[in-house]
Order: sequence, then C-alpha cells, then structure tokens
Amino acid sequence: MTDPNAIQPSALDQLPDRDPEETAEWQASLDAVAKAAGPHRAAYLMRRTLERAEGTGIALPKLLETDYVNTIPTAAEPSAPGDEAMEARITAWNRWNAAAMVSRGSKYGVGGHIATFASAAWLYETGFNHFFKGKESQEAPGSGDQLYIQGHASPGIYARAFLDGRLNEDHLDNFRRESGGNGLPSYPHPRRLPWLWEFPTVSMGLGPLSAIYQARFNRYLTARGIKDVSQSHVWAFLGDGEMDEPESTAALALASREGLDNLTFVINCNLQRLDGPVRANFKIVQELEAQFRGAGWNVIKTLWGSAWDELFQLDTTGALVRRLREVPDAQVQTYQTRDAAYIRQDFFGKDPALVEMAKLLSDDKILECFHLSRGGHEARKVYAAYKAAVDFKGAPTVILAQTVKGHTLGEGFASKNANHQMKKLSVDEFKTMRDLLELPISDSQFVDGVVPYGHPGADSPEVRYLQERRAALGGPAPARRTQPLAPLPAPSEKAFASFDKGSGTQNVATTMAFVRLVKDLVRDKESGKRWVPIVPDEARTFGMESLFPSLGIYSPKGQTYEPVDRDQLMYYKEATNGQILNEGITEAGSMADFIAASTAYSTHGEAMIPFYIFYSMFGWQRTADQMWQLGDQLGRGFLVGATAGRTTLTGEGLQHADGHSPVIAATNPAALTYDPAFAYEVATIVKDGLRRMYGEAAPGEDQNVFYYLTVYNEPLPQPAKPSGLGIDEGIVKGLYRFSTAESAGLSPVANAPRIQLLGSGTAIHWAIKAQKLLAEEWGVAADVWSATSWTELRRDALEADAALLEGEERVPYVRQALHGAEGPVLAVSDYMRQVPDQIAQWVEQDYSSLGADGFGLSDTRDAARRHFGVDAESIVVAALAQLAKRGEVKATAVKEARAKYGL
Repeated sequence: MTDPNAIQPSALDQLPDRDPEETAEWQASLDAVAKAAGPHRAAYLMRRTLERAEGTGIALPKLLETDYVNTIPTAAEPSAPGDEAMEARITAWNRWNAAAMVSRGSKYGVGGHIATFASAAWLYETGFNHFFKGKESQEAPGSGDQLYIQGHASPGIYARAFLDGRLNEDHLDNFRRESGGNGLPSYPHPRRLPWLWEFPTVSMGLGPLSAIYQARFNRYLTARGIKDVSQSHVWAFLGDGEMDEPESTAALALASREGLDNLTFVINCNLQRLDGPVRANFKIVQELEAQFRGAGWNVIKTLWGSAWDELFQLDTTGALVRRLREVPDAQVQTYQTRDAAYIRQDFFGKDPALVEMAKLLSDDKILECFHLSRGGHEARKVYAAYKAAVDFKGAPTVILAQTVKGHTLGEGFASKNANHQMKKLSVDEFKTMRDLLELPISDSQFVDGVVPYGHPGADSPEVRYLQERRAALGGPAPARRTQPLAPLPAPSEKAFASFDKGSGTQNVATTMAFVRLVKDLVRDKESGKRWVPIVPDEARTFGMESLFPSLGIYSPKGQTYEPVDRDQLMYYKEATNGQILNEGITEAGSMADFIAASTAYSTHGEAMIPFYIFYSMFGWQRTADQMWQLGDQLGRGFLVGATAGRTTLTGEGLQHADGHSPVIAATNPAALTYDPAFAYEVATIVKDGLRRMYGEAAPGEDQNVFYYLTVYNEPLPQPAKPSGLGIDEGIVKGLYRFSTAESAGLSPVANAPRIQLLGSGTAIHWAIKAQKLLAEEWGVAADVWSATSWTELRRDALEADAALLEGEERVPYVRQALHGAEGPVLAVSDYMRQVPDQIAQWVEQDYSSLGADGFGLSDTRDAARRHFGVDAESIVVAALAQLAKRGEVKATAVKEARAKYGL
C-alpha cells in the first residue's frame, strides 16, 4: 500500500536539477518551518511565495483552491458610490413586495418562490444601481448589458419594476395568472412578457451555457464589423445547486480559452438546492472554485460579511480558517438555525485555540456572524466583487457569493430545507419582517388577513433615486427592445430560381442543394453578411468545406499556424472576422450559438440569419430543451437536420438513424417543420422563411418563428419544378400534387383504379417508383403528392377547427388540396407513421400510412427500406390492399404482389 506521506514520483523527476544542493536546502527550510511553527504556517509561506512568483511573472501553475475566506480583504474594498442607506430602503421594499406577491397569489394555488430572491436581493440591487447598462447606455447603445436572471428570483425583479412604475398592483396580483392577458409569467419569459425579459432561464443549466455563448457572440459581432458591442457585459445569475446541471459547466473552457472578460457569473451560494443542501457533506464553494480556476476563470469569493473581520483578526494560529474549511455545508446551514451555545460547542469547541477565541466573543456577536453576516448580504462587499470582475481583463470572472436562503423572511424560512416549496408567510411573520426591514406599513393595512403591497410613492426619494441611477446607466433593466427593424432586402431571385430547372442527369442530395443555396445567398451584397453558418465539427460531412476559404471560421486568435491543407483549394481557414461558427463536437454549444444569433435583432438591434446544420438524429433528440428555449426567446433562423431519415444514412445504424425528429419538432409551437423532397422545394421554403422572418411578413403572420428543414445525403435526380399555379403556395403550406399518372407519362387505361400517394422527403422517390409499378404491372393509376410539411398541414387544420367553434366556416388546406382526388390516400415517409398520421382525421378519403417505426439498423438503403416496409414494392402492396378493400382490384392481387416482390 502506498504511503501517503512518502514523497511520490513527480513530473519534476524527469527534468535536470542543475543544483541539487540548493533544492535540498529549500526543502529542508520548509521542513524546519513545518516542525517549528506547524504545517499551516509552512503552507502560508508557500502560498505567499507563489503569489510573489505570479506577481513577478514567473510561470507557475495556480492553486485550485484558496481558504474559505473572502478573495478581496476588507481593507482593499473600494468605497461604493451612491447612497447605501437609500439602496437599503429600496431593497427592503423589493423584499417585501416580492414576498407579498407570492403570498397573495397562494390563495389561487398558483405557487411561487420567495426564498431565492430573499437571499440574492443585494446581488441584484447593487448591479441595478451601479453596473447593469441599459439599452440607451452611451457605452453600449441599443444593446446595454445582457442579464440572465435566476429564474426563481423573478418575484424580486417584478417587485423592482413595480417600484419604478413599470408594473402596477394589478400586474402583481396576476403573477402566474396570464390567461386574462394582464398577468406576469412565473419565470423570465420573453414570449410571455416581451418588453421586460430578454432571456428565459428557469430551465436550469441553459442560462449559464447561453450566457457564455452570448458573450462569445458579442465578440463575433464586433470582430465581423456588424456592430461594436465591446462594451456590453453579460451577467449570469445562477444558483449553486444549478451548477450540478451538465450544461452549466459545459463551456467553461471555451469562455477562458477565448478570454471572455465581458462575462461574469454570479453564483448565489446559499448552500441549498430545491430539497436540501447542495453538498451536505462537502463544500460547494470550494468545489466550484477549483472547477472554475481549473478551467481558467478568475474567481472571486465573497463569503463573509464585515462582522467576521474581528474573528479573522483574532485568528493568529489559523485555527478559524482551518475550521471553516472542514465544516461541511449542511452543518453551516444548521448553525444558521441554532443558538449561540450550540455554535460555541460544535464550531468553536473542536479546537483549543477556538475555545479561547470564543471566550472573547459575546453571544450576540456569534449569532451576528453565523446567522446574518454573509458577503452576499452586504452592499459594499458585493460592489467590491462586481468592480473587481468588470476591471479584470483576459478571462471571465465567477463571483461565489455566500448567502442565506430565505434571508429576512424569519426563522420559519431561513436555511430551512423546505423553503423552496414554502409559498407564503403568515400575517405575524410579515409583521416581523416589516419590523426587521423598518418599513412604514401599519397593522391596519392588513385587511382581512391580506398582506398589503408597499410603495413609498411615485415621487418619493427612493423612487427618484432608483430612476436616476437607471437613467445614468442607460434606462431600465432588464428590458427587451421590441421596436421593429427595417426589413432586410430580399436576396436576388436568381439564387432561388436556379433550382427550378432541376439537376438534369446529375444526382444531387438535398443537403448539397441547401449548401449550394446558402453559398449563393451569402454572396448577396445586402444580406449576405447577415448569415451565420453554424456547424458542430462535421462541415465536410455536409459538403460545407467549400465555405471555409471564402467565409473563414471565426477565431479570436485568427490563424496562428499554417494549415496542413493550405495548398488545396478548400483549405481550412480561421480568421478573426470569420463568418462560420465551427463549434467542435457540441450540439448544445452550437444551439447556444444559434440562440444568440437568432435573437440579435432584439438583443442588439441587428438582424442575423443563423443556420445550424447537424445530424438530424443528434439535434432535437439531444437539444430539444434548447429548441424550447429558442422558441421562448423568440429566435429566428434555420435549423437544418441533415443526413435525415431512418434509412438514408447507409451503414451507420441505430444511433444515427433518425425516424422521429419531426415528431419532436411538431411539439414546439415556434418550429415550422418541413421535410422537402426536392431542391426547388428547399429553395422555395428558404425564400419564404426569409420573407416571413426578416422581410415583409403577411398580416397575422408571427415573425418570431424558426424553420426546421430535414435534408438528405442520398444523391438523386432533382426534377424541375412543375408548372402551374399554386405550386409555391402548396410547398409552403405543406402539400401539392407533384404528378398524376397521366402527367408522368404512364397512360393508364380508362376507368383504371386510382390511388393518391403522399410522400415527404426522400420517400417521394419510392412513391414515384411505385407509381410506375402500379401502372405498368397492376393497371392502377396513382397520383403522387409531395407533402412538404405534415406538421403545418395539421396546424392549419387545427386552426380551422378552432375557427369553426367560433362560428367561422373554414376548410383545412389539406382537405382543399385533396378535394376531388379519386381513390384512397396512402401516405409514406422515412419516419415513424406518427409523422404522416398527423393529418389523418382531416382527409376525406380512406387514409392509411407507411413509416419506419422501431429502431434503426445498419444496412444498405434498399435493405433497410425493405426491412421497414417503405420501399416502392412495399408501397405497391399497401396500395393494392387499400384498393382490394374497396373492391377495385381483385382480392388476390395483394398476395400475388407479395410473392412477386419477395415480401
């Protein structure tokens, strides 16, 4: 067994020691100090030596953890500007109204959270008064700072908006009661309260991830010359429990690697998650410090309030600091709820030096330190941390601010495990809180047991101060800019029309067609620079390598090396003003990029056109939560699920075979989901998407949508767009007749049985082959329809149903399109049957479907399609079965066809 005290082999052993004797002397000195003054004195000297080395430019690895004390000593704290007493009164009003709002709403059973904001009130108030730039800021006009508010703290933000006049009592009384049109959403939600919230954050973990990529996208906009947002700062307010989410820490290395000093994380370390301690037997602050330091972040710990200064001055032996490091978080939480005698025994009684220290402390002093005095509850300490963060250059900063969950809410709330689920205070508890906060609210204002809202008056010193501070910083915050931008000029028609003629004898996959279209669109003089291509490290898979040399890959370092393929036409090119965001193997990071780019029209007043291309299997399946975040944040752009379908990606197998992404996409109201079959359909959909999202939207059209297109890697002939009226309309609405048996040149006999074949995406090619087989081998006339969007057909039909209930006679488009079409309808796609079955109830004709249900498998395309029963021959058999049911073909035809095709 290894002796932990023995000197273990070291990486230094392989380096030459030019003076072993000197090395031995240093080691002996350290041993002597440890023996004479104790190991803690030796550790202190070593750390001081490391600090000196760092200060003089000697390159040494940094320690990952420091003592459980504040990073910024009290003596080094700058004087905070402003009127701290005034800010304390404002904070008191906000605390009161946040608690009152949730408590008053409890009678409706709608819930709410009180304890989170109570712990974080000063973290927000200090920022609002001194740091957070508004949209009208002279330093960052039109952009301001970007604030990612912790979701459960929303009542406190509403309370502040009430104080400054942006909300009234009716709004507060409708917290979590939105259906009447005058309510407040439970959490930050741009779609529900678009003038206030910019970023939806309560799906925990997505806020920190998005904040990093927002800060990175700000740099991208500046580097590309779109807009100088170098003075915008991104602030992410997070919970220590939230940091357990993998997304919370997924991009820490990116932030430090790219030196995002325009980013600050403020982690509210109240040591509690939703149901209990974050790290009951450990210390979450120390864990986070090591994690962030290891990732290259600047770390500021703001743990203790000023009441602790006296204790640290008495700690001449280091016993106090040692004890603070060893006490687990759950015990710290217990101290918050116990009396001075318990703390004397359990905390101070563990070390003789601390026993002597405790003799010098009164019970009141001990309770002040352990019950009240936290760094996150003192304005001066929070200000010092924020100022240090914005002044630090070269790396992002994380502030670890220790607080008490439920602070000022009374003994029933503070540090209690259940406080996240506690939705109201009693009248007596409110009165105790009132007295603690010194608010001028009389007992008579509690009418029938209902707690009153408090407001010092629109012209009070508090409100004037609040508004003056915000005016100096550039207007209210948080705030979302909602005024419309001028529509982007439409790209040249030539870029889209070039696909109308088809590909002739050349086989082209729709993935390649999309990439070719984008290559033309990024050349547009007006809107080309607005495109933001995003790809998670498989650009070559999607045929996008041709964009590398022309657009460049964004990198803040540019290209500091000579690429290995420099002599090739499509070489790997990075540039400080590169247009492509190539994120590496991270769908989550790529989606965060997309969200930042897709909402730049609001965040920065700059319309950007992101398209994110990815393996369809690894998009919605992995990052559907971020797609909801995208819809919540009113993002616009194009998501492209490439190598789509259950059977088109040969040989890859189950984990790559997407048979369900349109099902997941259909659940998102903001996603317009298309499964185009042909290149001209791709072009038509993109053209209409640009018009709707970035140009002149039609009356009643919601611009705040995004498009999901599935495209395929199977090279196939691309036909010319059919002539005739209504083709473009049908492509956009979701269905049009691609060919009849007659227009396909099949010459069916008179009165031949007829069937309608609906296909989407690559499946339409099987339907076309089946159309021919049915005519030539079975005497059946089949018409082929391209169903570009089953989901949009369904949504239109649902709207028609809703209109009918309100007395408006509307016919669903799918019924209009198929009206009069002879025979039954057979729908087929390369997805599970649930996808085409979305429209079944609105089809007048007999309806059946085929799809690729079940798990995928590795094989050739033909074999996989036969396995799932969706190939052309399987379609023929299914069509004959439908016609046989109707008595239009002989009953034995199905059996004969199965034998003929080996099914």
